[in-house]
Amino acid sequence: MVFKRLLGSLGVGGPTVDTVLSPAPALPGGTLSGEIRLRGGGSDVDIEHVTLELVAGVEAEHEEGESGSGVVFDRFTVGGGFPLAEGEERTVPFTVTLPWETPVTELYGQELGITLGLRTELSVAGARDKADLDRLTVSARPVQEAVLEAFGQLGFGFRSADLELGRIGGTGQQLPFHQELELTPSPAYAHAVNEIEVTFLAAPTGVEVVLEADKRGGPLSSGDDTLTRFTVSHEGVGHQDWNTVVDGWVRELVEHRESYDPDAAYGHDRHEAHERSRPGIGAGVAAGAAGLAVGVAGGLVAAEIADEVGDSFEGDDEEQEEGQEEGQGEQEEG
Repeated sequence: MVFKRLLGSLGVGGPTVDTVLSPAPALPGGTLSGEIRLRGGGSDVDIEHVTLELVAGVEAEHEEGESGSGVVFDRFTVGGGFPLAEGEERTVPFTVTLPWETPVTELYGQELGITLGLRTELSVAGARDKADLDRLTVSARPVQEAVLEAFGQLGFGFRSADLELGRIGGTGQQLPFHQELELTPSPAYAHAVNEIEVTFLAAPTGVEVVLEADKRGGPLSSGDDTLTRFTVSHEGVGHQDWNTVVDGWVRELVEHRESYDPDAAYGHDRHEAHERSRPGIGAGVAAGAAGLAVGVAGGLVAAEIADEVGDSFEGDDEEQEEGQEEGQGEQEEG
């Protein structure tokens, strides 16, 4: 019995945890449901807490370049305070609400190269915590999809997507990072910009659409960046001529000559992003549009980031396996 308790403290023969999510993609600001399946190990234990963490693979810019890391951006306690007997199977159902600024990982069923993880932690009294990491899929809300659809119809293409650490000044951003969708310019604007970055900052009342243009320089001048933002409602998405609206945004962005300090755009002292509020929504999105060209490469990038986010858990698994081997060796010697 002494060795049994010792092995349990090392994680050997302890309870296992497996999280199963509802198959439907979640939405920013929407609910995420599923169940956590527990199985008791070789001895009775007390489960102190069952916790869910939302983890995002975020890029941070440094002088040496960029580096990625897993950032926890929300945490939920969904159970705990119960015994789990040896070999007992138990299910903990859950429903949680995602933050409104949760990044979008897919568009029209195609991966964007953004990876989110749902980490389940099982806190066991007197033993090592158990962890399980699952891939989280989040689709765009209707207004976000309509805006991107309009960019696609206007001839813009999808280049890449990532999550950048930092805040955009002058916005209502809540999370410590934001998502950037990089678009190649349409033929109508190829002479003026190298690319346009789109950021959605969703909230219950609407969405701030932040546009940043990497403007081309002329023979006698260097290019610069310009940034502006617009506010749209979640309501009446199907009654707006989004092609006209988005084209107007881009024209204003390209014609806006005021440059800005990039450091200030991400939370330092600087002027606020230039804003135009458009609360009213009226006319319709053309049916059968092609949308943005999101290719297979997005899925490949997503898989790579998923590996990075999971590296820390693989390390935990390796340590646990080492603990198991050491514990088994001590048992044999005893």
